[in-house]
Amino acid sequence: MVLTDNMRGAALMTGAMFAFTVNDTFLKALSDQVPLFQTIFLRGIGVIACLTIMAALMRQLNFRQSRRDWFLIVIRGLAELAAAYFFLTALFNMPIAAASAILQALPLTVSLAGALFLGEALGWRRLVAILIGFVGVLLIVRPGGADFNFYSVYAVLSVACVTLRDLVVRRMNKSVPSLLVSLVAAICVTVGAGVACLFATWVPLQGLAMAQIGGATVFVVFGYIFSVAAMRVGDISFVAPFRYVSLLVALIIGFAVFGEVPRVLTLVGAGIVVATGLFTLFRERRLNLRRRTIPDRIR
Repeated sequence: MVLTDNMRGAALMTGAMFAFTVNDTFLKALSDQVPLFQTIFLRGIGVIACLTIMAALMRQLNFRQSRRDWFLIVIRGLAELAAAYFFLTALFNMPIAAASAILQALPLTVSLAGALFLGEALGWRRLVAILIGFVGVLLIVRPGGADFNFYSVYAVLSVACVTLRDLVVRRMNKSVPSLLVSLVAAICVTVGAGVACLFATWVPLQGLAMAQIGGATVFVVFGYIFSVAAMRVGDISFVAPFRYVSLLVALIIGFAVFGEVPRVLTLVGAGIVVATGLFTLFRERRLNLRRRTIPDRIR
């Protein structure tokens, strides 16, 4: 069987989502042993080392970027820091599947923000899909309900931060190396966590905790590698929907590792978010194909 570029890209994206979700699992398992910022800081040291080696080997340690691009790179790094804080705080205090389900709203928020702030086209079909998707998020969060978990708001704030991060990337020059951007983001997250550690109690690490931090570092690095590779292989419109694999993995791990059984409304809300997200990606793909064929017809 011959693998096409799209199939390779889908496999890489699936691997990336699996790796990122396993990383989340290690971090959640640490939540009752090691403080949040200490965990982020220790993991960050390993991530920075690995990304630096990768960037050097791929010749992407090019620091000669314009002031504008450096400004955007730093803003993206700060957005990454805020997203990491909000998401991991939510992850430490709510079911992993619920936190992951809220994060699946990203394609919807990025599309909406792109239309509002970057002037990108947004048809009525995708706008309706986005609004329905937000209803799905409300079913997961359930504000005001008896089962409402305030940390769900943290997960929503992490989506807002990641949306800002992705919008900033769209404004960068395409010549800016992707690994350089990831490395600067990792440095921002690690330095921010290190500063926060100065005002918190440092906990001595036991053998299991050290192994879990090591595992989180390895899997998040593989997540970076696979996600970068996935974006370079195959059509993005074909590969991007495989991001939703992370929700399936989170559901399985949440039940198998933490004994978490999602509520029916959470599953319904997650289904709505995924369905509307897939529709949004499908419409974007069709519009991109239409834009490509129109010039050909004119010629």
